[in-house]
Amino acid sequence: MNASRPATVYPVTVIMECKALAGNRWQTVQWEAKGVVRDTAPAGSAEQVIERSDQLTRIAFPGHEIRLYRDEAEGYLLNITSPDPKVFVLWRMEDEVARPQRVTVSYHEGVRWMDSDESVDGVPLPPELVPWMREFATLHYTPEVKKAKRYASSKDKGRMGNSG
Repeated sequence: MNASRPATVYPVTVIMECKALAGNRWQTVQWEAKGVVRDTAPAGSAEQVIERSDQLTRIAFPGHEIRLYRDEAEGYLLNITSPDPKVFVLWRMEDEVARPQRVTVSYHEGVRWMDSDESVDGVPLPPELVPWMREFATLHYTPEVKKAKRYASSKDKGRMGNSG
């Protein structure tokens, strides 16, 4: 890889949590993403239960990637300049376990997932990702040039053939 180009992939393990719900007759458990950490597991590693009790289970799902794309640069900037930057985790239920499917640090992409009724949780963005995202976004973001709207002035109306 060229040393002058920033890396565009950051490997992560997603931590999912399952809480037992007491007194809810329609739902006995609640799943949600709780965090991401740098993935150091060997490729192909299976998920691992990292905590288990009657009330709470936490599972680490290695093998995910935060990947940066040029067309999402504005979404990265919006995320890191927000008061509470996030990693967005899209997950789906499979065999009674919430399994992460995709992760992103683009504010725009996270919102698109939520708008399409996917199960998405925002978890705290690891601080070490901010400089990486800022470098990439600064390199690839070009603000959209807004064209000024032109309105016909009262002077122009006389020239437009109004012979009123």
